[in-house]
Amino acid sequence: MNTNTKTFEMQDGKTILSSLWIFLTANYIYCDVLAHMESTTLRELINGTVGSIQVTQGFLLTAAIMMEIPFAMILLARVLKYRVNRWANIIAGAIMAVIQVGTMGMGTAPTLYYLFYSAIEITCTLFIVWYAWKWTNPEG
Repeated sequence: MNTNTKTFEMQDGKTILSSLWIFLTANYIYCDVLAHMESTTLRELINGTVGSIQVTQGFLLTAAIMMEIPFAMILLARVLKYRVNRWANIIAGAIMAVIQVGTMGMGTAPTLYYLFYSAIEITCTLFIVWYAWKWTNPEG
C-alpha cells in the first residue's frame, strides 16, 4: 500500500468519527430545543427544577461539562494521532451512551420525542465505540 492510500485511510477514519460526533451533537441540541417548546418543561424550568432535579449552578456546570465531551470530540477526532484518537472515541462514546441511558430514568416519564432522540443518540454513540474499536491503524 502506498503512502497516499495510508494517509487517505487515516483521514477517512478521522472524518467519519468527527462527522458522527457532529451528527450526535446536532441531535442532542435539537432534542433540547424541542424540550423548550413543551409547556411542562418550561413550567419546571421557570420553577427551577427538571423533574425532581433542582437546577442549580452546580447542575448547569455538570451539564456543560457533560456536553463538552461531544463538542470536543468533533475536533479531537480530526486532530489526534491514531492510537489516542481510537481510545478517546471508545471512552467518550461509552461515557455518552451511559449518560444517555441514565437520563432516561430521571424525573418524570420520558416523552415520545425524548425516547426517539435517545434511541438515535444511544445507537450513534455505540456505533462510534464499535467503529473506533474496529478502526485499524493504516500506518501498520
